[in-house]
Amino acid sequence: MPRGMFKSRTLRRVFKRVPSGSTKLHYIERKPKQAHCGRCGSILHGSPRTRPIDMKRLAKSEKRPERPFGGVLCSACLRDMIKVESRE
Repeated sequence: MPRGMFKSRTLRRVFKRVPSGSTKLHYIERKPKQAHCGRCGSILHGSPRTRPIDMKRLAKSEKRPERPFGGVLCSACLRDMIKVESRE
C-alpha cells in the first residue's frame, strides 16, 4: 500500500525498468505550465519548463532569452513596444 502522499495525483506515476529486469513504480513531481507573455498571454519560447529548484541550477543564459524583457514579453510584443517608443 502506498504512503498517503503518493495516493494523490500531485505526483506523476512513472514505470521504470530496474536492473533486475522488473518494472517499478516511481513518483516524480509534475512539470509546471509554460511561461506566458505578460501582455498578450502567448507561450514564451526560450524559457525552460522546470521547477524553481531546477531553475536555480541552470546558467543565467539558459533561464530566459538574452534581450530586453526576455522571459516577460514575447518577441512580437517587444517589437511593438520598441516601435511605439521610437515614434515618441
